[in-house]
Amino acid sequence: MSALDALLSDKPVRALETARYLDSLDPLQDCRQHYAIPSKDTITGSSDKDPSDCVYLCGNSLGLMPKNVSKVVSEELEIWSSRAVLGHFDHPLDRPWMYIGDKTSEALGEIVGAKPSEVIAMGTLTSNLHLLLSSFYTPTATRYKILYEEKAFGSDQYAFASQVIHHGLDPAEALRALVPRTGEYTLRIEDILKVIEQEGDTIAVSMLAGVQYYTGQCFQMEPITRAAQAKGCLVGWDLAHAVGNVPLRLHKWNVDFAAWCSYKYLNAGPGAIAGLYVHERHADPATRPRLSGWWGHDASSRFKMLPWSQFSAMPGAAGFQLSNPSVLDMAALIAALDARQTAARDGQTASAILQQKSRLLTAYLAKTARASSWYLEDEAQDRIGFSIITPDDPEQRGAQLSFIFLPSARGVMEHVMHSLVKQYGIIGDERRPDVIRLSPVPSYNTYRDVLQTVMAIDAILADYARSQANV
Repeated sequence: MSALDALLSDKPVRALETARYLDSLDPLQDCRQHYAIPSKDTITGSSDKDPSDCVYLCGNSLGLMPKNVSKVVSEELEIWSSRAVLGHFDHPLDRPWMYIGDKTSEALGEIVGAKPSEVIAMGTLTSNLHLLLSSFYTPTATRYKILYEEKAFGSDQYAFASQVIHHGLDPAEALRALVPRTGEYTLRIEDILKVIEQEGDTIAVSMLAGVQYYTGQCFQMEPITRAAQAKGCLVGWDLAHAVGNVPLRLHKWNVDFAAWCSYKYLNAGPGAIAGLYVHERHADPATRPRLSGWWGHDASSRFKMLPWSQFSAMPGAAGFQLSNPSVLDMAALIAALDARQTAARDGQTASAILQQKSRLLTAYLAKTARASSWYLEDEAQDRIGFSIITPDDPEQRGAQLSFIFLPSARGVMEHVMHSLVKQYGIIGDERRPDVIRLSPVPSYNTYRDVLQTVMAIDAILADYARSQANV
């Protein structure tokens, strides 16, 4: 019996009383108050004032703003105003800009399962991928491929292709995409391992997403890392949809490098400063050359502007820094991580507590959706409805479920998405032509949010089916 089934007992899964009961058991009820939740009237654009909270299931795209962000960012603006350049060294709130990057390393290390010295907040996701690949992707005549999943996020694909071209190679030959079996949306672990075993001698870098952005599939990172390294490959992970979402043990798994953004499940704001991880064995530039900049130089002599021959890298991931980080971006990240930390309790980390609730919330979303009369087990059916392309196995998913609306390419998804926002004040994330991604986030979403969304989808599809019958 699953943890959710144990809580539900014999209660009707789609009853409002059941959702309220589950919310009453939620140990994280108080966390929601730390986030700014848009009102329904601002989302729907309706002239009828409805100040109640919207339902926001889009944290996989952009997390909600922690309320303390305004305060912390304003503090840095005030220090800039009152102290100007002296804020680098003399900071009344103990956040001197010279060392502000250090303020997040412990929290980020806990989230990704790494030593604080192995992580750093810096750059943006794609720029960090390029920076890391410039160090870790060193193709030879026989080992030159980058392994990735088909339909990886577009920016990743562009980065991989441009890296290959930069080395004078043909992307058609040097990019190895993992493709699901015919009729399937997700990759099977045995198929991934088979490709690594058969082609690993030609693969320079394995570079998959921890959680696939479109399907929501969470890859089994530990066995994939182990298998690829056994074949001599270096292993990196794009953790954009994994960080702050699923359990990560990067150091324990022996991952070589990874990068992530901070605006999804870490809630640090649109275009937030990103982060990277480099295993401690790769920290020495003498053995792992990298592109360098002044902020990666030893902080004790950074402002001496020593010649290149005296460059001395900061230890660990900090040595990969190029320029000083945006203080305002760092302030938003610091505030967001502080808000996240409010979930820690009873001797357990915030990550552990949030992931426990996340499993229950997403299981409830799956269970209520599959109980819908519009849920289609067989996608080949030429009737209006939806299915879920995210794996049902909790070990192979995080918060996100990807709903595919059918029949394909007939405008069903667009109608549902528009109606969710404009009629119900519910925000998900559309991926054309047919998918809506829904991600209940444990920091601020409730079981009632989930139930309202599924019931709204039912009502929208019923109205749509009636309108089509009259055409």
